[in-house]
Amino acid sequence: MNREMHIPTTGIDKGLTRSLLFIPFCILLTFICYAQDPWKALAQRPETLGLAGGKESYRTQSFNLVLIKESQTVAALQPLNDLAFDFTPGDRLDLRKADGLYQLGDINLRLRQVGSVEWKDYSSAKHRSKVQALPQAGKVLAAADLSSTLGNDVPIKIKRYWEQVDGKLILRFELTNNTEQGVEIGALGIPMIFNNILHERSLDEAHAKNVFFDPYIGMDAGYLQVARLSGKGEALLVLPYGKTPFEAYRPLLDDPTPRGITFEGFHEWTVHSKAYAEKEWKGVSQWNEPTSVILKPKQKLSYGLQFVLAADITQIEKALKTNHRPLAVGIPGYVLPQDVDGKLFLDYEEKIQSVKVFPEGALSLNREKGQKGNLQSYRIKGNKWGRATIKIHYADGNVQTIHYKVIRPETQVMDSIGHFLTTKQWFDRANDPFGRNPSVISYDYEEQKQVTQDRRAWVAGLSDEGGAGSWLEAIMKQLVQPNKEELQKLQAFAHETLWGNIQHSEGPQKYGVKKSVFYYEPDSMPAGTYDPNINYKVWSAWNKKGADDVGRSYNYPHVAAAHWVLYRLARYHQGLVDRESWQWYLDKAFNTSMAMVKQAPYYAQFGQMEGTIFLLILQDLKAEHMLVEAQELEIAMKARADHWRTLNYPFGSEMPWDSTGQEEVYMWSDYFGYQDKAAVTLSAIMAYMPTMPHWAYNGNARRYWDFLYGGKIARVERQIHHYGSALNAIPVLKAYRDQPENLRLLRVGYGGLMGAIANITEDGFGPSAFHSYPSTLANDALSGDYGSGFFGYAINTSSYLVRHEDFGWLSFGGNIKEEKDWVVLKPTTAAKSKIFIASAKLWLSLDAGQFSEVAYNVNTKAIRIKLAAKNAFTPQAFLRLSQDSKVASYSLDKKLDIERGAYLIPLYSEETILTLTDNNNN
Repeated sequence: MNREMHIPTTGIDKGLTRSLLFIPFCILLTFICYAQDPWKALAQRPETLGLAGGKESYRTQSFNLVLIKESQTVAALQPLNDLAFDFTPGDRLDLRKADGLYQLGDINLRLRQVGSVEWKDYSSAKHRSKVQALPQAGKVLAAADLSSTLGNDVPIKIKRYWEQVDGKLILRFELTNNTEQGVEIGALGIPMIFNNILHERSLDEAHAKNVFFDPYIGMDAGYLQVARLSGKGEALLVLPYGKTPFEAYRPLLDDPTPRGITFEGFHEWTVHSKAYAEKEWKGVSQWNEPTSVILKPKQKLSYGLQFVLAADITQIEKALKTNHRPLAVGIPGYVLPQDVDGKLFLDYEEKIQSVKVFPEGALSLNREKGQKGNLQSYRIKGNKWGRATIKIHYADGNVQTIHYKVIRPETQVMDSIGHFLTTKQWFDRANDPFGRNPSVISYDYEEQKQVTQDRRAWVAGLSDEGGAGSWLEAIMKQLVQPNKEELQKLQAFAHETLWGNIQHSEGPQKYGVKKSVFYYEPDSMPAGTYDPNINYKVWSAWNKKGADDVGRSYNYPHVAAAHWVLYRLARYHQGLVDRESWQWYLDKAFNTSMAMVKQAPYYAQFGQMEGTIFLLILQDLKAEHMLVEAQELEIAMKARADHWRTLNYPFGSEMPWDSTGQEEVYMWSDYFGYQDKAAVTLSAIMAYMPTMPHWAYNGNARRYWDFLYGGKIARVERQIHHYGSALNAIPVLKAYRDQPENLRLLRVGYGGLMGAIANITEDGFGPSAFHSYPSTLANDALSGDYGSGFFGYAINTSSYLVRHEDFGWLSFGGNIKEEKDWVVLKPTTAAKSKIFIASAKLWLSLDAGQFSEVAYNVNTKAIRIKLAAKNAFTPQAFLRLSQDSKVASYSLDKKLDIERGAYLIPLYSEETILTLTDNNNN
């Protein structure tokens, strides 16, 4: 958000430099940034890693392991099938060679003698010293006594072993208490140092050399998956070896590698975390119960990790089973509305001894009869709103935790959202000097007040993602669950504030979208306008000229989406929108789309967040036979797609790397038949959007810098279900409908979709994202850029009926029951307007009206549709059928008129029933 003027803490990336130079003022800032380059300062630190002592290579069944002789830490970890690739940042050793810079193979501890109160920290990375090599024998590749690098006062002896056991690479630490007094291990962590440093990398280089890693913080069943940015090639899995639970995932904030937009930072696999929970994380509910362990006199403990490869990221769960790890699959995911009948499948070779839920009663689990091999299924129901954990004890002593978020039924979530936005966030202050009234303005949930001023102009300025987020959310909510009273306010906003203030409506800048309505210009404003307690001496406090700039293309989709929603409501409903005709709104949506490429051509070359809106507008222009406008828009969008097709990785943005342009790049590539580029895009999305048994990470598209731009706690930090989750769910679910045999796509996409509403508070506040740091683990207090993610939810919310070979009939966004030959789906989504039947490859969608039930006949392939009764605003339904013609051809049992490509269906005071017949099954 407004990132073109951000000075990154990691120095200037080549792509970002081009963006900075686009704005003349930033030439000076670029010079300043180079002069203060923290990477240069990092390189000047004294070398203590022992690089001069040389390296040594070890060949295992899967890897070439390269260790630095003096430290016995990793210099390279290369898969044997691709020795040119290194999972670790070995290519940065010339920069990361000093004290305090973590390497793979290091260990962190917090210890105290039994009876003592104070903890003391020890780290093999803090003060480097040559380790004492130990003899190699049998399975041991390399071993060392770490006493010299941990310090003379460490009360226990620690030996580190690099081993090959049954062909697997093992990193193991052996802790021995040689004293006469017990030692409490209050924290133990193993740094996970893999190559996620994007500094000074082009997109091609980053996709070829870099990785992202995602944690399943699931105790003994936990793992870390490491995927290449391209999504291609083998994926690395880090698994427990012996009793080494993944209890917490701690950020290594003391590592001096400069964090910023090109480097998220490193984390550690934290085995014990009680000492952190007592201090840095005090009062914060952790994912797992923090533990410590007493190492008795003369006692020895061993902790280890094993490194294995999956053939690719689609084979991760297969690799977990092959390596005898507990596997869990939750349907429809781990964000569970209270009215949804969920399923949980557990697959492990050991028997389940107990299953417990925390907090007690938060979830109900009922074990289903019958078992297929080791696969055991449970029916699961969400009872209490909030976080919930399932804790499973297996016969071999392993413990698995699965993390859920229980939310209200989606219809209730929408009601709470609409009410909160149009009451607590409704801004209608008379004579506002910036012309922001009336509007839905940013909100500080911690302070329980509207944000009318901020050092970041856009946050209080109704534009950019961080300022437009709330009003965009409010309008997109109407697409899902329209409310006449709310729409009266939002029409006032659209006509009095959006059109003519946020969006220029006069002169040569017509349809241009401002960067901010709020600005800082004290000399031209009345005394007392600005809060003296806010520091406005920052680059982000734009003056009026800067705020009025229309050159940032990313502001245009928000405005286009607002006009488009009002068009849809005016066109397909009666009495909801009455300020202007549907033609007026569609015209504004079209002209805003065209203005983006005309008024903001530089950034328009990149994929836009919410860029799918332009495809939706194009489809409606065609449906309305506005062919001149449709052709103009399609030509403009094809020129952009043609440009993307010339690039290996067409995901550029105003940032060096981003996870939001992929949405629009995929949708237009797919639309224009550029399947090669669509496939590249989808593969990259799946690399940073995992599926795992944890609501926070399942379907969570990687974002880690936007708290700086739209958060109250402004720091570089992995964001939990920031807007990238639901935006990336758009192409992932589109891809699933094209490949319905690929359940993984559906699981990932639905995880991202539901991530959009996972963080909504009980009373309806939408936060920018959830903080992943264990010191916080809570929503950010600012509304920020939440609306962009809600856009993804609003246009994509849908139900799916699926038959799986092992899991049977499944539903996402609905509940199912089997009645003889019929499988009946009752949608639980708020909109109830889209349903995909995978067995028929049939996509049913309603422009108006709601599905109350859809049933599929497993023998005849017939489909029975029940539409909800009419209401005051929806006297008729508009049904669209979209299908892969190679599979089947369905026809309705009734002759109906077709309008704009949809079947026009009169609704009545009772349900309307229709039947679709599979003509190929007669």
